[in-house]
Amino acid sequence: MNTNLVKELQWRGMIHNMMSGTEEQLSKEVTTAYVGIDPTADSLHIGHLVSIMLLKHLQMAGHKPLALVGGATGMIGDPSFKAAERKLLTLEEVQHNVDCIRKQLSKFLDFDNPVNGAEIVNNYDWMKDYLFLDFIRDVGKHITVNYMMAKDSVQKRMETGISFTEFSYQLLQGFDFLTLYRTKNCRLQMGGSDQWGNITTGTELIRRMEGGEAYALTCPLITKADGTKFGKTEGGNVWLDPARTSPYKFYQFWLNCSDVDTARYIRIFTLLSKEEIEALEQEHAQAPERRVLQKALAKDITCRVHSEKDYEAAVAASELLFGKGTTEQLNSLDRDTLLSVFEGVPQFSVSRSTIENGVSLIDLAASETSMFASKGEIRRELKQNSISVNKAKVGEDYTVTLSDVLPCGLILVQKGKKNYYLISVE
Repeated sequence: MNTNLVKELQWRGMIHNMMSGTEEQLSKEVTTAYVGIDPTADSLHIGHLVSIMLLKHLQMAGHKPLALVGGATGMIGDPSFKAAERKLLTLEEVQHNVDCIRKQLSKFLDFDNPVNGAEIVNNYDWMKDYLFLDFIRDVGKHITVNYMMAKDSVQKRMETGISFTEFSYQLLQGFDFLTLYRTKNCRLQMGGSDQWGNITTGTELIRRMEGGEAYALTCPLITKADGTKFGKTEGGNVWLDPARTSPYKFYQFWLNCSDVDTARYIRIFTLLSKEEIEALEQEHAQAPERRVLQKALAKDITCRVHSEKDYEAAVAASELLFGKGTTEQLNSLDRDTLLSVFEGVPQFSVSRSTIENGVSLIDLAASETSMFASKGEIRRELKQNSISVNKAKVGEDYTVTLSDVLPCGLILVQKGKKNYYLISVE
């Protein structure tokens, strides 16, 4: 067992706060620890990755990770540092989200290790039959209102108002910790720094009700160097589900991080060693324009979340957009990736019968699309050798046929360096 888990997390910048005795507990025996995830969507997003990486490092150090999917608490919503109440989910919605999250977690955690295999637990299992009267009698009497009111997560909501439902959340999360302490000998809960109040309520319940020792460890909430929220783009969250955020867009998010942010992110979100990261930083410092650090971060995390094949497609797609791609790379991309790359460029549809017997590019562009103002403009551009079809330069007499249709059903036309058009063949 690696007893240097805390030191590993410290150099990676992954510890914000830690309860006294935590390091000693992790050093003396195999420790079971958990992270809670509320299933408010059917996919995790990259904001969840910090706590998931905590579990990953924990397991690599020989300890046992539990991922608690909050089927019960997800029906209420955690008020921690939220400006308003969340929409309440139905049982069916929560269960669907739980099933989807299980699949995503399996990409990070080893569930089959006979010694310290990860487990997924759902607090709905122990809350669904717990009567309200029993809960407030058994659990509520051990925690005072004064204690609950003193939590920062509650204090920050006092001006705008907080319902009893959300106010009671810390009791429910505390009871989760108590239950896992009793049933799984779980001694440690980890999470984001905004969870400190909820986690310590759990350690207090364990102390008061069981006379036991339990511990808390939180990681910093990740923000960008400019202070804006990490993991948000103009389109919203960056999700792990490829149907919500394409692998190409996922890859691009990491590739476009600033140098300052990337130096932090590569420690938190990859398993590269200290020596490997420092070597990459030295190489990056010599030629920042090559974005060596960003490329290493984007590769590692895209392969982990998606696959090496998706990573290679994302690289090919990136090269296409910036003028270095080839026809072969274009042929390898699926429709969703290609549409992702060329999001926002003009798109036109033509029928298969239009090009079945061949049609001149001049006629196609003039009669079926509005890519050019006139046939005269198309001819001028063709004479200047500035038109490409599927990344191959074409001449004035070029005929478009079915052989020009990419496997994904599209034709890519390019004028000059930066003007792209997509023709969808229906």
